[in-house]
Amino acid sequence: MGMDFSTLRTLISRYCVGEENWVDSRTIYIGHKEPPPGTEAFIQQRFPDNRIVSSKYTFWNFIPKNMFEQFRRVANFYFLIIFLVQLIIDTPTSPVTSGLPLFFVITVTAIKQGYEDWLRHKADNAVNQCSVHVVHHGKVVRKQSRKLRVGDVVLVKEDETFPCDLILLSSSRDDGTCFVTTASLDGESSHKTYYAVQETKAYNTEKEVDTIHATIECEQPQPDLYKFVGRINIYMTNEPVARPLGSENLLLRGATLKNTEYIYAVVIYTGMETKMALNYQSKSQKRSAVEKSMNAYLVVYLCILISKALINTALKYVWQSDPNKDEPFYNQKTEVERQRHVLIRAFTDFLAFMVLFNYIIPVSMYVTVEMQKFLGSYFIMWDDEMFDEELGERAVVNTSDLNEELGQVEYVFTDKTGTLTENNMEFIECCVDGHVYVPHAICNGQVMPGAAGMDMIDSSPGPAAREHEELFFRALCLCHTVQVKEEDTVDGIKHGIHQGKSTSFYISSSPDEVALVEGMKRLGFTYLRLKDGQMEILNREDEVEKFELLEVLTFDSVRRRMSVIVKASTGEVYLFCKGADSSIFPRVISGKVDQVRARVEQNAVEGLRTLCVAYRSLSPEQYEEVFQLLNRAKLALQDRDKQLAEAYDLIEKDLILLGATAVEDRLQEKAADTIESLHKAGIKVWVLTGDKMETAAATCYASKLFHRNTQILELTTKRTEEQSLHDVLFELSRTVLRQHGGMTRDTFSELSGDCTDYGLIIDGATLSAVMRPGQEGSNSGNYKEKFLEICRNCSAVLCCRMAPLQKAQIVKLIKASEEHPITLAIGDGANDVSMILEAHVGIGIMGKEGRQAVRNSDYAIPKFKHLKKMLLVHGHYYYIRISELVQYFFYKNVCFIFPQFLYQFFCGFSQQPLYDTAYLTLYNISFTSLPILLYSLIEQHINMDILKKDPCLYRDIAKNSLLRWPTFIYWTVLGVYDAIVMFFGAYFLFDNTTFTSNGQMFGNWTFGTLVFTVLVFTVTFKLALDTHYWTWINHFVIWGSLIFFVVFSLLWGGIIWPFLNYQRMYYVFMQMLSSGPAWLSIILLITASLLPDVVKKVIWRTLWPTTTERIQNADKLYKGQLSEFTPLASLHAPSKGSSHRRGSENQRNPRRSEPFTKKVMFTRWQKAPDYCTFTPLLRFADSSRHSRQGYNYSGAGPETSV
Repeated sequence: MGMDFSTLRTLISRYCVGEENWVDSRTIYIGHKEPPPGTEAFIQQRFPDNRIVSSKYTFWNFIPKNMFEQFRRVANFYFLIIFLVQLIIDTPTSPVTSGLPLFFVITVTAIKQGYEDWLRHKADNAVNQCSVHVVHHGKVVRKQSRKLRVGDVVLVKEDETFPCDLILLSSSRDDGTCFVTTASLDGESSHKTYYAVQETKAYNTEKEVDTIHATIECEQPQPDLYKFVGRINIYMTNEPVARPLGSENLLLRGATLKNTEYIYAVVIYTGMETKMALNYQSKSQKRSAVEKSMNAYLVVYLCILISKALINTALKYVWQSDPNKDEPFYNQKTEVERQRHVLIRAFTDFLAFMVLFNYIIPVSMYVTVEMQKFLGSYFIMWDDEMFDEELGERAVVNTSDLNEELGQVEYVFTDKTGTLTENNMEFIECCVDGHVYVPHAICNGQVMPGAAGMDMIDSSPGPAAREHEELFFRALCLCHTVQVKEEDTVDGIKHGIHQGKSTSFYISSSPDEVALVEGMKRLGFTYLRLKDGQMEILNREDEVEKFELLEVLTFDSVRRRMSVIVKASTGEVYLFCKGADSSIFPRVISGKVDQVRARVEQNAVEGLRTLCVAYRSLSPEQYEEVFQLLNRAKLALQDRDKQLAEAYDLIEKDLILLGATAVEDRLQEKAADTIESLHKAGIKVWVLTGDKMETAAATCYASKLFHRNTQILELTTKRTEEQSLHDVLFELSRTVLRQHGGMTRDTFSELSGDCTDYGLIIDGATLSAVMRPGQEGSNSGNYKEKFLEICRNCSAVLCCRMAPLQKAQIVKLIKASEEHPITLAIGDGANDVSMILEAHVGIGIMGKEGRQAVRNSDYAIPKFKHLKKMLLVHGHYYYIRISELVQYFFYKNVCFIFPQFLYQFFCGFSQQPLYDTAYLTLYNISFTSLPILLYSLIEQHINMDILKKDPCLYRDIAKNSLLRWPTFIYWTVLGVYDAIVMFFGAYFLFDNTTFTSNGQMFGNWTFGTLVFTVLVFTVTFKLALDTHYWTWINHFVIWGSLIFFVVFSLLWGGIIWPFLNYQRMYYVFMQMLSSGPAWLSIILLITASLLPDVVKKVIWRTLWPTTTERIQNADKLYKGQLSEFTPLASLHAPSKGSSHRRGSENQRNPRRSEPFTKKVMFTRWQKAPDYCTFTPLLRFADSSRHSRQGYNYSGAGPETSV
């Protein structure tokens, strides 16, 4: 029916926004030079500047934007309305009582958020103001990064970072190439090669570059890091020359220039249009689950408040239906009051009651929560266990709003390279014909002392084996694309200095290759250089051997192997081939295949990256045939890739197996232990990486994400080529559901020893297909649901070959699933930023890959291992503290205002306050705020060491268990009970009008003061009873608050204050305390209020204790030495301690000399009756009682100031 919306949108943007916003391509004039006349029209387009913005506010919009965000909170908006009502109508209390606390809350929050945003501005300015070299009129001038414009020609020197997206024009290398590390973009620290266009690569000085006359046409900015389409038109003397541009010419912002002295390049995308910035998610306000619970509770209390006001308004008019009660002789109405319409009077009365009871909504809770979050965040920053000496860095808190969310995490999404691993490959061993060589044990052919006892090492192979061994070493020295750099320092790259023989070190696009070449150096064969087509190696006898490099059959992910063809100085031609075992073994016709395969499988189980090496001798005729075959394929214009693949397939056959290698991308220290602890805590860990599948899977095994008995399910391009995506998904779904019988893993995650563990591997291309919206009538609509169903039943998921935005899509998919779990994303590179921003909690790691992840995260930690303490200890404490704070706040406000409601039944519904104005104002600000604030900062319901040792305790607080409705209702009922005891206790005790010793009677203010005194003491003692961790500060604040209340009351009533227009409290407090019955009633009422809660706690703890309470009791019993004696801990500690200890030894010792022991150990981990497998059985049997207990072990909650 006419025009669709997309067409309409295009037209509107074309005619209303300006042409540059809708045009599909952009034209860039290099050096801002106009093209020669007659070639094309010169249209200067407008582009953004090069500023990067990660902050939320500016100087101008801070106040309106911040006010808008703050008044979106129910309580703040409500108090604003109440404040306005107090200003407009005659109300029983002063506007100051709600205006002052509201102003205080808004100001404190604004200062905190403003300070956090100022830090972001500071970080942005550091990036935007760094200087860049720009070629201007043949000279190099310095400019601030933010002032770069599209079309500027920049000079970048070695080890500098690219300030924006650039097209390479020329470099210091003769061949016009440069080497770049993209660690901060995709996590890979390897060197990648980029190329200048043939026609511009000769311009090597600023004067020459300034003479380039050319334009670039390219696509508008888009987020795909690996795709770029454009062309460059170079205006020579005659016709302009057009050359294609691709991703191999495009240098991305954030990447670093390596092993190239300098380059000249032209700016094409700037600022927030760079590919990296387009991969950022927009910063949105993250709100914690606790805050959502608070808002829900506030709505409930708002309903209670309105119903109270309605009841009282209705009862007031029922009461006033008797004229004697409506207008007694001592309180006649004015004429104006008589003539007002009854509905207007009723509405005014309703508003007056709302104002009188409004203290049930605790506005001061928000400011206390803000202060608790802000001050509490310093405990993370001050934690010495989260300080990394190597980096000299501590943990950083960028957003303190999410502290308690750290205690609620259900999914952790982690990057691999640089997050789980050190991004540092190490050669572990090689196996030649079944003989194993380890660099630390055999070096330069000599067995080192102490190595003789190592298993499977044969230090004296026979002559034939010796020849094979040297051929294997030569093969690894020749079959690679490594370059040699003749220097001995460069940051972040391993050096190759070897006993002073050479000050060179190796760089390559594959860190594995560098590790292999360095391993060979340690075993006596050193690769020296590639010069004039000759590869030179230094053998064990220190003789230089030269091989002519004839052909390189490059690596590709389909073949999963690479080969070189070389000619020895003796004239023999060899083809050396290395690759994955699955791609080498089928092509081998001889060699000790079984021995090598056994070693490869054993190394793979240990999480090492394995490669097999084979060779083939070629006769001159065979080589000639190979040469012709390759040449034909290389010159083909159609299907060149396909023809090359067929040629490679024909050449790489009839191989003789030499051996295999094992390389380790060393896991970060304690990474495996951290992942295991997270699993025990009930948290699912997903690895999202841009790396290839085999590498990522090996890391997952090493980090204990996958175990040996994990059944791997693959959802990869390779599999979907054989079957349709629909069939694969349904087959996988049947597999996991047949095993788990429709229950999700979470239901019995602890009993996983008895059922198959599933691990899922998915790649980026398949994920795109799964996420694609379904066509009409197709089944693809429910692909997402099927995918989620499979994931939910897998203990771990690995996503490889992920683009940055795909990482964010995965996180978003899980966030939006029906359970709405709390997610955490952790990464160290700019490629992780979008995922960090998408997750509920984003954590950046201060790795080798720049600071983008850290700048955009909510928290930053030096190493992955610090995540364990952050979640299991800090997150646990934050959640326990804030949940008690929230519940306690509502409780003490119910206790405070419910007597006021009851009082209306005894004062003719006249809106008479029960308490004095000073008490109304100061109750939340001074008398009860500090103890709960302090509690919420330092309470430790369980010792920190126990929380670290027993990750299962984290499950006790999962899914917001302490802020569920049953717990909330219990606290509210307790508050109502206490209020009734206080009010009616005081009422009945003074029923027959008590006299003081001098015959005076108690009045209404004395009655109100008595109730208030009992109230303050009761709520403070309640907090004291909930406190488990006592320090001198607790004692000082709790007892100090009570003393302050008494002293204030004595002063307030002991002096006639000249600035008050009433003196109704004069001498009231002293008179009350001079009466013996008042003292007795205070003690009786406090006891009666607290007793039921204490009795209920004792009974529940004795009959149905939670895991947390059991440990608390045991810890008290054994005076803090819990780990040495409890049955629970004794079941837990030995298997955990010993296995971790042994695991870390194996990690440190690259020999891996105890394969069989390790297998036994894996089995023992699975079958151990550790505490983690034990607790849930108790919980399983009694889950209903368990959930009902939440409030027991929440510890005390914080009190807030108005």
